[in-house]
Amino acid sequence: MKPLAILLVVLLCDVSWTQYEDSYDDSHWWLSYIRSMQYSDVGAPYSYGGAPSYDYDPGPPAPSVSDCPQECECPPTFPTALYCDGRNLKYLPYVPSRVKYAYFQNNQITAVPDGAFDNATGLVWLALHGNQLLSDKVGRKVFSKLRGLERLYMQNNNLTRIPSGLPRSLRELYLSSNQISKMPANALEGLENLTALDLHRNQINEVGSALRGLKSLVHLDISNNQLRKLPDTLPGSLEQMYLEYNYVSSVPSEYFKAYPKLQYVRISHNRLTNEGFPETTFNTTSLVELDLSYNQLHRIPPVNTNLQHLYLQGNQIEEFSVKSFCTFVDITNFSRLQVLRLDGNEIQRNAIPPDTPLCLRNTDIIHV
Repeated sequence: MKPLAILLVVLLCDVSWTQYEDSYDDSHWWLSYIRSMQYSDVGAPYSYGGAPSYDYDPGPPAPSVSDCPQECECPPTFPTALYCDGRNLKYLPYVPSRVKYAYFQNNQITAVPDGAFDNATGLVWLALHGNQLLSDKVGRKVFSKLRGLERLYMQNNNLTRIPSGLPRSLRELYLSSNQISKMPANALEGLENLTALDLHRNQINEVGSALRGLKSLVHLDISNNQLRKLPDTLPGSLEQMYLEYNYVSSVPSEYFKAYPKLQYVRISHNRLTNEGFPETTFNTTSLVELDLSYNQLHRIPPVNTNLQHLYLQGNQIEEFSVKSFCTFVDITNFSRLQVLRLDGNEIQRNAIPPDTPLCLRNTDIIHV
């Protein structure tokens, strides 16, 4: 029995040490699981010690967190949470079945193998951002059993494609600051409950019809990419679209009128010209905020009187046209615009038409 006991001790010590080594091996995850299970018979739950600074009824005793991986922290007052963030980890430790909120951000994890979360299928939030994850080392089915997962954070990694097998329950997906370059048509297939998609700071050159099936999407951020045109189709539910810092030079006719819920559009720092879109493109009743700053516009595009915030600074606009805001001006017909920025253009202050105050009577801030 002594040789066997010695061998077990050596293995356990090796696991604690190899978590911080450079090489990755799938056996590390299994050994971490074995090590975690050896503490299952410990009677006293982990305690921070000391009395709280405020008076409250503590209620029944907190459940035991003795299955907590040694590399992580499991607060007794929040037994469904697992904190493994910022610990220089090289691989994922074992995740207890009770965990719903798992935080692995800001480590040096490179892989998420299939089966990593098979013991914790009740996960609701999963934070994997700020690591060194590689697409080839993210299992194609690693998320498929997480049927209650709502938020997945994978920004600031080294991913080159959108992970596959994402569960239909997902509501928020964060993939910014990776190296994703393509969005196949089926990349987001089945994510009918997704409300927020963040893909900014990648290398995406075309979205195509990849967003077509996202029936619940409200927020879309694909800024800081390499897009040369707008997505072919947008979900009808979309309210916010951010496309700053791309290479878009044109907008199809009637593009925004097809999305009656769209309120916030930002296409600043692109290559838009007045020749790249019909004059009525941005004259849609749903828009509340429109940012076309830092493009190559020579004229103020006509906008709807419902628009409240318009940003046109940093263009090459030479003339202030009241008709861009009001087709005609009288007591009853006026713009609801509150903020208008035209600074950094070529408009002369003395060239503002005299009927401008009547049209823009609600405007609080005007920069020319």
